[in-house]
Amino acid sequence: MWNASKCNLCGDCLTKCLYIDYDKDRAARDINALMKGENAEILGRCVTCCACREYCPTGADPFDLILKMMEKHKSFPIKPEAVGFFSMASSVPNQIMKGQPGKPILSLCVMEMSLPPDAIGGQMFDGLTIAKGGDYFCYVGYVHAGLETPVAENARKFIDNIAGLGDEIIFLHDDCYAMVDAKVKDYGIKVPFRYMHILEYMRNYLRDNKSKITRLGKKAAYQRPCASRYTPAKDVFVDEIFELIGVERPQRKYERETALCCTGAFVKVYPQQAAEMQAKNVEDAINCGADALITLCPLCDRVLRKPTTERGLRKIYVTDLVRMALGEKPWPA
Repeated sequence: MWNASKCNLCGDCLTKCLYIDYDKDRAARDINALMKGENAEILGRCVTCCACREYCPTGADPFDLILKMMEKHKSFPIKPEAVGFFSMASSVPNQIMKGQPGKPILSLCVMEMSLPPDAIGGQMFDGLTIAKGGDYFCYVGYVHAGLETPVAENARKFIDNIAGLGDEIIFLHDDCYAMVDAKVKDYGIKVPFRYMHILEYMRNYLRDNKSKITRLGKKAAYQRPCASRYTPAKDVFVDEIFELIGVERPQRKYERETALCCTGAFVKVYPQQAAEMQAKNVEDAINCGADALITLCPLCDRVLRKPTTERGLRKIYVTDLVRMALGEKPWPA
């Protein structure tokens, strides 16, 4: 949540932004205007990637300020059908596939439609209860429509619905994890269940089943989702998973704090800029010698299928990558 008392107008939030070219004075001027509730140029240029939240050295959370002002001034040129998608998501029929008693519940939110085939099959997920549908939609995606209110208004309902599933929840969708690990704190909501990210779950499984792993001996670039800006500490799980399965994560320009958005958030709002960013991202992965680009967010996976294919770069969903090391899937030709 935005905390004006922590902001010293250093400008890092906008001077580090990969989608604009601001100097410190220009950044400070825009943030100062937003603090006064006024409109500012950044509101018409923000792509809602959330990165400025992580760039801020004092923890003031400038993205929250930008988001609230975008909603106030209606400055994000989102198309009506895009907002309609989020409304539709909350009405997706629920389905609970019962697993073995005593095992955790895996929540898919409403993202199954964007997952590759059989993305949650195999031994890692054997016996888990699977929950999916509108009751488990986390609403965090609304930030990519320049809207904070729907997230705040539905946070309690989301937590209550998830709590009704059981005592231990695994979240596949990075947005859902951002809600329970970060956003609910803004709203003063306590989480009444144990939870973990799917990366942590897979890391734990690999630790417990090292004898089943065949190290892959590959290099792979990792596509970090925008929602990870809310929970950057879990990046260590990616590093450990890669180490356990014998995949090198080579250094590249656009990763970790300097990761590029997949552009799914703004591809229909700023299509030319999105195409340029996709090209930069894929080219960067190729230049670092990666054998594949690994995705975590189902939307990232769907959006990046075409640009990676066009450049001859393998695109692999993270669960599939782990299952390759467990001998359940082949490395793609």
